[in-house]
Amino acid sequence: MIVAAYVLVGVVAAIHVYILILEMFLWTTPRGRAAFGTTPDFAAQSRTLAANQGLYNGFLAAGLIWGLLGRDPAVLTFFLACVLTAGLYGAATVSRRILYVQAAPAALALILVLLS
Repeated sequence: MIVAAYVLVGVVAAIHVYILILEMFLWTTPRGRAAFGTTPDFAAQSRTLAANQGLYNGFLAAGLIWGLLGRDPAVLTFFLACVLTAGLYGAATVSRRILYVQAAPAALALILVLLS
């Protein structure tokens, strides 16, 4: 596989580790609230839900890291497709910003993996 594909998959994995941290541990902090545009009350009320979302983002990152370590294009393709799907759904239902932060990097990484 070409180096650029590995690098971009690593970036996508890092983004999802960061999202996990924001959603599981920083959700009610000023940094977490700023990242997602929430109020202190909403953040407090939705803390458990956000932690659940963070866990799912962690699973996406773990799958990508597993694919990188095993140099397995099939695993990478599957998890990048999952990230892309989640990003497209999030962009359509929550915020267009998700299209750029999550879906676009996953799409580019997926293209590079498939081309290599």
